[in-house]
Amino acid sequence: MSGFECSTFLWGEGVRRNLVAETGHDRHAAEDYRQLSRLGIAVAREGIPWPTVDKDGSYDFSHVDPFIEAMNASKVIPIWDLCHYGYPDDLDPFSDEFVDRFARYCRAAAEYVVPKVRGPHFFTPINEITFFSFCAGEWGWAAPYHCRREDRMRLRLALCRAAIAGVKAIREVDPEARMVHVDPLVRVVAPRDRPDQIEAAHHETCVDTFMAWDIIAGREHPEFGGAPEILDIVGANVYSFGQMEYREHGPHAPLPPGDDRIAPLCDMLEMAWQRYHRPMIIGETSGLGQGRDSWLRDVMQESLAAVDRGIDLQGICLFPAVDMPDWHTGEWVHNGICDLCEENGDLKRVPDEEYIAELRRWQKELNRVTELDVDPFSDPVELQDVIDAAKRLKMRPDKDWC
Repeated sequence: MSGFECSTFLWGEGVRRNLVAETGHDRHAAEDYRQLSRLGIAVAREGIPWPTVDKDGSYDFSHVDPFIEAMNASKVIPIWDLCHYGYPDDLDPFSDEFVDRFARYCRAAAEYVVPKVRGPHFFTPINEITFFSFCAGEWGWAAPYHCRREDRMRLRLALCRAAIAGVKAIREVDPEARMVHVDPLVRVVAPRDRPDQIEAAHHETCVDTFMAWDIIAGREHPEFGGAPEILDIVGANVYSFGQMEYREHGPHAPLPPGDDRIAPLCDMLEMAWQRYHRPMIIGETSGLGQGRDSWLRDVMQESLAAVDRGIDLQGICLFPAVDMPDWHTGEWVHNGICDLCEENGDLKRVPDEEYIAELRRWQKELNRVTELDVDPFSDPVELQDVIDAAKRLKMRPDKDWC
């Protein structure tokens, strides 16, 4: 799988960001989806911009028509991301109205896209509830610009309530719709000289990381209406900076490669699997710069080791398909399947050939298609093929976190 960065948050001094426009995906949708098709990638995360679509409860979904046309032409199935850090200007995320209006919007979005795109239909109601709560509730990066731990906790609860209501609204339109709840899978350790922070770091790893999924699954705050079928598919985002050293204030510090406190990714995936026993995907992953191919190799080895353990891991999302700017500096991150190069006032797509070569190697190893044909659905992926490959390859988890 792959996907496109689609954040629409209010950032900094109240400036509405639109990462789809900043990456040129709105202008290059047809080209971007043709590239996925040529790479044999048949599923992509794609955003519907809630702040743009919803004006005081009335909807204009014409913004997504070019993406629908492009994905249909290239035979790619979307996972619709309905809230990627952005919400309408007139809404207070801590209010009951936020939950009610989000549910109405989710219902309207499903009514619009379900008839236009071949199923099965997949939705991510609210992207990265846990990270959204940190960056907008405790760090003050984005609206609602709160800067207290207590507000982060309140925002997480509000977003979970909205996500659960959104799932129920979508399934009123399509009872068979599948949900992919995406959040970072992280591990936090105490500084070597701060044994007093071991408990706090453990809480971040074993409680905070899972709280949003727990609520959506009905394990916590059952009064919100969560249930295992509401959680449905666990989307675990995996990045190198997801293993961190605890900091009392501000974001934690990423562990450097080679740190002996790093845990194998396979073990982290097993934590989520043992907790929920729901189908899983890696909802986002990518290396940086020249390390993208080696990162993919590591993730594939760890993922196949997880499959060999019996973990129901059904896919890996190489995210993003095209590069994205750093939110803070505006510099290109160089984490996409394609880099972006400014040329004649536009953003040219430049494939990372080493990354693609590594993708091709794994497609061959797992006997997968390397390019989509006229009807990719005539020969669906047999997960038993992947299970058999995992048993044949016998990958071993390790701490090589590139």
